[in-house]
Amino acid sequence: MPRIAVLQMTSGIDPEANFNAIADATRKAAGEGAAMLFTPEMSLLLDRNRARASAHILPQDQSPFVPRFAALAAETGVTIAVGSMAVRHEAGDKNANRSMVFAPRAAEPVTYDKIHMFDVDLASGESWRESNAYAGRAVVTLEDTPVGRLGLAVCYDLRFPALFGALGNRACDCLAVPAAFTRPTGAAHWHVMLRARAIEASAFVIAAAQVGKHEDGRETYGHSLVVDPWGEVLVDMGGEEAGLGFCDIDLARIAEVRAQVPALANRREIANS
Repeated sequence: MPRIAVLQMTSGIDPEANFNAIADATRKAAGEGAAMLFTPEMSLLLDRNRARASAHILPQDQSPFVPRFAALAAETGVTIAVGSMAVRHEAGDKNANRSMVFAPRAAEPVTYDKIHMFDVDLASGESWRESNAYAGRAVVTLEDTPVGRLGLAVCYDLRFPALFGALGNRACDCLAVPAAFTRPTGAAHWHVMLRARAIEASAFVIAAAQVGKHEDGRETYGHSLVVDPWGEVLVDMGGEEAGLGFCDIDLARIAEVRAQVPALANRREIANS
């Protein structure tokens, strides 16, 4: 039964400080017997000032943090699922909000770029136009990990069931949904949507989240969760403080749930009328 660690963060505008927090957590996770660590969306840099942030956003092959994460995974023996970091997109003039999974013996990370951009005006007065600076790739990425077959998504992707249907069809054991949810949208929808996605895919959902008041002025909802395939919340890290949580993942539970409610086996394609 693999043990995972979930890092809830209040990431700021200094990538070095954020990396050091992740490195400390990875070493603590290793000491507690965790095989895998999950971090939130934009773990290395959370800065809504795009002019200031741009100095830290480089192509993946030029980022000094990519080899440092690889070395950290090799040092600790922990597979590190970096929820996402901003990198310069290889195609075009925008950035990618990129998840990276660093295995201890892998030369390069497995990556996934957030597909759905958060373009919205909230009743609270907050306005977000993620597509002005970011572009995604409509690709489902899977990786064999200590927690089995892992499907990757990021934050706003959570609201689009088709992506999770595709992950379910590929028999994922776990789904990673790192996030930096706003407080209003988190309070309204975070728990119910994550539980629904776990039930739909008959898979564990591991959602590491940003929390609290950040240096760039935003506030995030927190409540990093681990949800089992039946929709039961196994871990909820609350909405106040950063920290490191642990959970033992009973992979046998997946087969039990899929036998009890064989929704994946019974799923049918719906033709357009």
